[in-house]
Amino acid sequence: MRDVSLEDAIEELRAGRLVALPTETVYGLGADALQPDAVRAIFAVKGRPANHPLIVHLASAADLDAYVREVPAAARRLADVLWPGPLTLVLKRGDAVPLEVTGGLDTVALRVPAHPLALALIRGLGSPIAAPSANRFGKVSPTSAEHVRADLGDTDIALLDGGPSALGIESTIVDCSQGAPTVLRRGGVTREVLEDVLGAPIPEAADLSVRAPGMHPSHYAPRAMVIALEAGEIDAFVASSEPPYTLVARHPRALPSGARYLEMPSEPAGLARQLYGMLRELDARGETRIVMEVPPGQGLGWAIADRLARASAAR
Repeated sequence: MRDVSLEDAIEELRAGRLVALPTETVYGLGADALQPDAVRAIFAVKGRPANHPLIVHLASAADLDAYVREVPAAARRLADVLWPGPLTLVLKRGDAVPLEVTGGLDTVALRVPAHPLALALIRGLGSPIAAPSANRFGKVSPTSAEHVRADLGDTDIALLDGGPSALGIESTIVDCSQGAPTVLRRGGVTREVLEDVLGAPIPEAADLSVRAPGMHPSHYAPRAMVIALEAGEIDAFVASSEPPYTLVARHPRALPSGARYLEMPSEPAGLARQLYGMLRELDARGETRIVMEVPPGQGLGWAIADRLARASAAR
């Protein structure tokens, strides 16, 4: 892996090579979205199934019409209000978008990142960038350049270091391609914000399948086993379970010998920023079981609960 400047990163992408780039959510593994061979290289490096769509990153909401067939009024409203930001919209694919990007689907996922280097990279390239998270498929997403090096350091890929990710979890994905908007993936834009912008409730889709990135049942997972528990379930677990394990919770408890306590940030925004780094650190320490308290489901807690459910799912 090679650290590069912004100018060199633009040239790497222009030449059809991959660049790991910062965004406000997590680091992405990017290619020129309009070069099918470059897009295929993303899947090869990550070990990602070819039918899993990628997110196309645009320079501004004004570019949306160039890559989709139609923009419903609700999608236009969300883009105008919440871009740049951690919101991805799924719309009908325009002819300019290669099927390699969409996993063969007739829809495409798009967003405008809220990171100055990511935006400068897209603008400098003059083309949208397709980018999933810059890690091996299904593993914990990277929120720093150090995380990217740990995962992909053995590859000849350029890395644009933009510091730690400000948000720390992926974007919310809203499907606007099939009538009324529905949430496909919880993320950095909360349900409350979405409903405030649209002036109406927004449901979660019943059929999630693989219509959007990050929807595999087991995802965002460290090597250690993750056990996700509501606050009221923790005492019963401690009373009935043998160590070793590390408990990550908002309040300390008396634990048996061989168990460790790690304080969880009390505010959802702080937990979102630290979640993936915490899981990576515990993996690096050789932990075999990580017991994580699931935060309340309001605000960003809504998305964090989803990440913990996927990290703890059967693999």
